[in-house]
Amino acid sequence: MNSLRGITSEDLFQMTWVNDPTPSPNGGQLVYVSRKTNEKRDGYSSHLRLFHLESRKDRAFTSGDKDHSPCWSPDGSQLAFLREHDGKTQVWLIASDGGEAQQISRLKHGASSLTWSPDGLTLLVKSSVDILEETEADSDQDSKLLQELVVDRIRMKSDGGGLWNGRRTHLFLIPIDGGKATPVTSGHYDVGDYAWAPDGASIVWIAQMPEEGEEHNDYTLTNHVYQAKADGSDVQQLTPEGFTFSRLAYAPDGQSLALLASDRSYGNATLVKLYTLPISGGQPVCLSSDWDVQMNHSLVGDMRAHLTPTGPVFSRDGSSILCLATAQGSVRIARFARDGSHAEYILPAEKEFYQFAELENGHIVAGAADTLNPGDLFLYPKLDDQGTDSIQLTHSNPQLEGEIQLSTPETFWFDTSDGIQLQGWIMKPAGMVDGIKIPTILEIHGGPHMMYGFTFMHEFQMLAAQGYAVVYTNPRGGLGYGQQFVNACRGDYGGGDYRDLMETVDYALSTYEFIDETRLGVTGGSYGGFMTNWIVGHTNRFKAAVTQRSISNWLSFYGVSDIGYFFTEDQIGGNAWDDTEKLWKHSPLAYVGNVNTPLLILHGEQDLRCPIEQAEQLYVALKRRKQTTRLVRFPGANHELSRGGHPHLRVRRLEHIAGWFNEHL
Repeated sequence: MNSLRGITSEDLFQMTWVNDPTPSPNGGQLVYVSRKTNEKRDGYSSHLRLFHLESRKDRAFTSGDKDHSPCWSPDGSQLAFLREHDGKTQVWLIASDGGEAQQISRLKHGASSLTWSPDGLTLLVKSSVDILEETEADSDQDSKLLQELVVDRIRMKSDGGGLWNGRRTHLFLIPIDGGKATPVTSGHYDVGDYAWAPDGASIVWIAQMPEEGEEHNDYTLTNHVYQAKADGSDVQQLTPEGFTFSRLAYAPDGQSLALLASDRSYGNATLVKLYTLPISGGQPVCLSSDWDVQMNHSLVGDMRAHLTPTGPVFSRDGSSILCLATAQGSVRIARFARDGSHAEYILPAEKEFYQFAELENGHIVAGAADTLNPGDLFLYPKLDDQGTDSIQLTHSNPQLEGEIQLSTPETFWFDTSDGIQLQGWIMKPAGMVDGIKIPTILEIHGGPHMMYGFTFMHEFQMLAAQGYAVVYTNPRGGLGYGQQFVNACRGDYGGGDYRDLMETVDYALSTYEFIDETRLGVTGGSYGGFMTNWIVGHTNRFKAAVTQRSISNWLSFYGVSDIGYFFTEDQIGGNAWDDTEKLWKHSPLAYVGNVNTPLLILHGEQDLRCPIEQAEQLYVALKRRKQTTRLVRFPGANHELSRGGHPHLRVRRLEHIAGWFNEHL
């Protein structure tokens, strides 16, 4: 008798997520972050754990409620990390053999990341600084009065960050004895990724520095790599025009950099490639030019948010560079010879590798997920050893192995009517009976330049547990299938991508006899919400739909989204005043008169990527037409609700989705 049960929305409260595997310099142990919902279920708690690789002993290492971002000192005697305490995140230090952690930074706006100097005496820390001068109104006498916000930037807000508060992110030097923080960078720009040279004499960072005489660089979508002496003096630009750099790493010999960058040849749809650059400057050399692959982590899931994927990373001997690669539903680890002579995948497919590190002995420790596991740490053999057998180091969610019955997705491929190959998956519910038709839900990913794949999806598993088959695919426009594929939806939203989704449903109906054609549902978020809105305005084949954090009107999106002014021009091909007809033609709201499908609208009230007015316009139009619809507003939630939002609201979101489909299917 099967005693396993189906997964529920509230199982989210029992899940644990592991990330940031950080080996000690001697390779004998590693620290990682363990994160889970807090006891009040109104947020998340995280602490650092210490894992001894030989004994396999795993123990709590720090006692804070929000500890993260561990970083070993070069000699392995101390560990620096970030801890949120009293509402502010600062740098703390703890000895490698444990004990009480000590706070060493007291930055006005806290710290967001850190790295050690090669000599182990100083930390390079990123923090926000006030750029705008305080006005006379900011006196003690007037501080309790409402103040106006004066805006002179087009980038005046960001999802998750809110309205621009007059701050920029910059680098500071902090002595490990807790001395005064010394600024390294300053000005009207934000520092992105950064690194310290192996000899400690200089640092490099990525930024969009404004042109001379300009205060902001809001219209510039490219950036540069800069180098300076360790104290911030003698700043030099290392890179040519035309690139958007996102990540960097120093070679062990300090003579070159590894870079992840886009040359923007296909706008926002341009694949990220792996480059090297001599530290003296010049033209970047692309190592992945022969790979029609996104060199980054671009897989959609609902288990991780605000996580920084690893890479690029030089091997310890400096001869090769390791990097994550997004391809055909997998996120893999690729290895490129530094001289460009060789490239290969080193670890298996059909997984989501999200972080990794090379140990002193050449083994790889990696954070990896698959369709039945939200993520654990695994140990893999040396890079040059044959085979890919792994040892699972952590078992973070034992309830998923011994208590809950999960659905194993089956992947499929088919050719579209215009000759494009599409990859998709289907999840069958437990307890299926031969000859009985079952309702089926089509899930659509966001982006659109992202990818579904071989990772754990709580939402999909919950729907399967409630008796639904779940179909999902990567229509044209998604990553993982080459440059032309990812570019294919630009200027054609609602065209080929819509046909891909409908033909996926057609293929599923012709292949899987258990699908009930009369009980089809559809849902998706962000771009997936746009496409859900588009679908119900163009066909009545679905009997229920749920649109999440969606776009309904490109004309208003242009001016209200934090990315609207450049994203709309890049993806649709126009602006709201010169190209009104084009933007309206691609807006689902233009076809609201055709909608007869019961539509549930889910939206976060603090979503600045797809602001809630997009949901309100759609809802009011449907209500005015007296169609079956409902609007659910999530207070305090931004665009990341499904992945990293308030835990209780994440659960309520899942319950609303299941409830709507249960009611109408």
